[in-house]
Amino acid sequence: MTSEHTTPKLERCSRQKFLVWLSVWGLLLAWGLYGAFLCLFKGLNQTGMNNYFVFGLWITVDLAIIALGAGAFFSGFLFYILKVDHLKDLIGAAVVIGFICYSGAIGMLTIDIGQPLRGYFSFWHANVHSMLTEVIFCITCYLFVLTIEFTPLILENKRLSEFPLFKYIGENLHGIMAVFALVGTFLSFFHQGSLGGMFGVLFARPFAYRTGVAIWPWTFFLFILSAIASGPALTTLVVWTTQKVTGKQLVRRSTLSKLAKLSATLFFVYLILKAADTVYWANVTAPQMGFAFTRFYQGPYGMELLFLELFVFGLLPAVLLLIPKAREHDFSLVIGCLFICMGIVLNRFVMTVQTLSIPVLPFEKFVAYAPTWQEWAVAAAVLGYGVIVYSLSYRYLHLFPREHELNA
Repeated sequence: MTSEHTTPKLERCSRQKFLVWLSVWGLLLAWGLYGAFLCLFKGLNQTGMNNYFVFGLWITVDLAIIALGAGAFFSGFLFYILKVDHLKDLIGAAVVIGFICYSGAIGMLTIDIGQPLRGYFSFWHANVHSMLTEVIFCITCYLFVLTIEFTPLILENKRLSEFPLFKYIGENLHGIMAVFALVGTFLSFFHQGSLGGMFGVLFARPFAYRTGVAIWPWTFFLFILSAIASGPALTTLVVWTTQKVTGKQLVRRSTLSKLAKLSATLFFVYLILKAADTVYWANVTAPQMGFAFTRFYQGPYGMELLFLELFVFGLLPAVLLLIPKAREHDFSLVIGCLFICMGIVLNRFVMTVQTLSIPVLPFEKFVAYAPTWQEWAVAAAVLGYGVIVYSLSYRYLHLFPREHELNA
């Protein structure tokens, strides 16, 4: 702690350049806030949701960023609990990324429910028979945990640490951070699983329905594994991008390579289980319910989506990042991590949108979902908000402990 506060001031770009950078992303955030205002003021008729699609673009993005934000709890578990020391170089960045993802997800849910003033109903009038009740409880609690994990980084700011109270709180929070890492792991494990389990128990939606172990369908475990596999990939991608934008080396290259390898290994295991689940569902579960496998892939949601998910954004990046020489090249490292993230986004899309597009009753038809610009704007706002928070954190907080050492 002492050495971190006594290091020389780190060089940053001029304030003018920084304000120009923030203004670009601020415009994106403002556009999203305008779209959100229209949805809250005029209602959910501003979206493409209807009697067919109770889930739309927001839920796809919501589930995706929650999965990609898993790098925070998984990195915290590895560093604080399993003592994987090389993650110290980027554990701060992982916490900030996780905080952005989860707070952004909560923000999107606030717009999605249509009447945010009644958001407390999820807690005060909880439906104990719904998996979503456990999800909203865990996501909210984990956001509090991430806020607590974020607090020491804020209090380490040079000016804030001059106040004895702030310095005392920051140092003592560091001492008990392992407790919050363990609590965060517990909360994330179950809400990631329950998000997948919710789709797996939808007996009336044969595209998503799965068998499993007791009350837990296979999707419960697949969502957990896909989240802890893709989370480190996003962390690697963001840290690498930060280095390129700032022109500084923030972590050792070996650290990024190890994190990418870990992500690829977990993702490869996930793909094996995902392929086994798909084969069993296509040949056993779906036929038992009276559906042919090919019936689920029609119109714009054809078989190419399955090929993209399992091979282009699945097997290809996993194999690429498992090759040591490939991880040492920036292009293959970035492509591998980016494709893993895109594979998870695609998986969440087919589970939310494609699941609802398939007719299950004689009088229904196959329909495709068309999100409105308001939905795209709100989703883009999360990106703008995330870049702004991360940029401010990098400029004013000590996210990378070895930054001065590596750029001496």
